Amino acid sequence: MKKFTFCLITVLICLSIISCKKNNTGVPDIDPPGVTDADFAKNFGNVAHRDFIGQIVDVTNNPIPGATIKIGASTTQTDANGIFVVKNASVYDRFAFITATKAGYLIGSRTLVPTTGTNQVKIMLLPAAAGATVNTGTTSTVSLANGAKIVFDGAFKTEAGSTYNGVVSVIANYLDPSDTKLTYKMPGMLFAKNTNGDPKLLETYGMLNIELRGSANENLQLANTAQIEFPVATAQQANAPSTIPLWHFDETAGYWKEEGTATKIGNKYVGTVKHFSWWNFDTQLSSVYLSLKLVDANNQPLPNMTTIMVRQGNSSSYPNSTDNNGQASGLVPQNETLTLNVLNACGSIIHTQSVGPLSTNTTLPTIVINSPTIQLTTVSGTLKKCNNNNVTNGYVYYSYAGNNYFSLISNGTFSFQALMCSPTFTMIGQDLDNNSNSGMLGFSFSPGVTNVGNLTTCNTNLESITYSVDNGALKTISANITAAVNGNSFNISGSTPAQLDGITISGNSISPGNYTTASGFQLYGNGLNSQPNQALTQFAISYNLNNVGAVGQYIDISFSGTYVEMVMTGNMMGYNVNHTITGTAHVIRDN
Repeated sequence: MKKFTFCLITVLICLSIISCKKNNTGVPDIDPPGVTDADFAKNFGNVAHRDFIGQIVDVTNNPIPGATIKIGASTTQTDANGIFVVKNASVYDRFAFITATKAGYLIGSRTLVPTTGTNQVKIMLLPAAAGATVNTGTTSTVSLANGAKIVFDGAFKTEAGSTYNGVVSVIANYLDPSDTKLTYKMPGMLFAKNTNGDPKLLETYGMLNIELRGSANENLQLANTAQIEFPVATAQQANAPSTIPLWHFDETAGYWKEEGTATKIGNKYVGTVKHFSWWNFDTQLSSVYLSLKLVDANNQPLPNMTTIMVRQGNSSSYPNSTDNNGQASGLVPQNETLTLNVLNACGSIIHTQSVGPLSTNTTLPTIVINSPTIQLTTVSGTLKKCNNNNVTNGYVYYSYAGNNYFSLISNGTFSFQALMCSPTFTMIGQDLDNNSNSGMLGFSFSPGVTNVGNLTTCNTNLESITYSVDNGALKTISANITAAVNGNSFNISGSTPAQLDGITISGNSISPGNYTTASGFQLYGNGLNSQPNQALTQFAISYNLNNVGAVGQYIDISFSGTYVEMVMTGNMMGYNVNHTITGTAHVIRDN
């Protein structure tokens, strides 16, 4: 079954956009006569003000601190947990566009139909690492591991339009339609404007992002054209049309635009493009907006539930999730009978019903989920500052059943519904005004009401090191941290008062990028090894060095992988305990 996510879109589109403009690919976007972006924005309803909370992570699901978030005219940055909060953002009531930027990564974005509750967002940033180089003046082919190809004619230009000569670095990322993380990785959502200026829902056959850099890391574009090839996934080959529209993503407007076609040759699609950004091979569907609300038998809203609208024949599906009020909104195919599946936080289907066919925008009657598998509890508590005053601007970040969720603070207190499909959960409370937190705490769910009492945010996180071993509780070090650069090497060390969870991280490059343990990376600490301060010599860890600032500025790194613990067997030292580890460091450089 093909799975696609239609995370609808979030941006305040400026109504002064003219019919011929440049997006950030450096090439003009030409709108059809009479169908400018300003005209198209009329599909999004009225201007509205909505609340958002979300997390920015890398492809290994590690949080990315210091990413810049933009929603309409509102701008903020992610904290040490990769989390951002934007309240009262000016968007449309059927369209919101969120962008996330961070040095070393491609621009990430999400488009959604915002609800009136607190909208939760997750964006997974892809690394902006060059995987190949080509030379000007000669035809070159760049092939990806999945079978996608880009054929260059050798002619390139700068964003200003002048001819470029020299080596060209190629950053290329392919997204398979069956990728379970497609929702988080892809830009915007699968919503588009076709060449007639009509809004369309897309059914993707694959996406490709290509960015070009010159020898001085300047952005480049094609001087003429390039050929791109996509493999057709095995599950889609029987229904793949002989020709298919090409769509590029407009990173200013926040949706896809039709531009050209591709032809099916064997089991691949081949098309010609004039510029590079995100390209998508998609069929187009007419759509309507659908809103729904889920409650239990006692009329309590059901948050964090996954809703999946499935087309007949399981040809494609459209996931969404409910907000803190149990509401979900999104686009679905028009005039089709769909199957609604509702999954709980642990991934079990707890409700199925038929929906449609729908000819117009629809709000379904409240759906009551009367399932014996639903055991709700109200988790409540108070977030306190160190002086015992209530935190008025903050959030709680809680995890259970392998998923992460967020809840905003209201007048110092928090209260949210959780499904008891897991016996325990972890939680951290964050004071955004003082940049401090409670540390990660563990709790057990109780039927009916789970009162966690007061969470005191006395841990400063102007800088922090966080890590988790074997998917266990997150360990956070927010004091006794040193970070230094010596030549081309860095060293980060942090300890806790009891010295139980201390960790040291070092590497022999200070240039942002993706590295492996073969690149001189070292990791050791009391929290990892039964032999204190022994370097781990048997490990396979990849890490992303996001930023190395000047003295007094931040060093940011995220890492994940496996290692083998050093243990004593009798009088002999050996390696026989395998572990996994993920972590981040957001630390201030001392020298």
